[in-house]
Amino acid sequence: MSEKTNPKMLRLWREAMLSDVRSSHPDLTMRQMSVLLSVYMTEPPHTVRGLAKELKVTKPVITRALDTLGKLDLLKRLPDENDKRSITVARTVKGAVFLSELSDILVEAERRLDAEDA
Repeated sequence: MSEKTNPKMLRLWREAMLSDVRSSHPDLTMRQMSVLLSVYMTEPPHTVRGLAKELKVTKPVITRALDTLGKLDLLKRLPDENDKRSITVARTVKGAVFLSELSDILVEAERRLDAEDA
């Protein structure tokens, strides 16, 4: 590993992901997770164009991620009230619960690693 590698963060990520894999959560790609986190961690409104610009990817990448996240009810598309040709991306209760549970998994993984290091 290089000098810039943070082994603790990588161990934390690994532990959290192992716990998540063992849960009933759907498997999301990194792109899907990035879109989901962007919508939940930044102020609305969110659009395909805006998300593509923020994540520095193309609009089709965002559209594919939204297709999956919509099917899982983690996000939803709504008509833009100001521009009927456009849509906005909105949060859902299921998406908020999903991220809350993921946060709990990360906290627990950090607790376990801290106990191992003590």
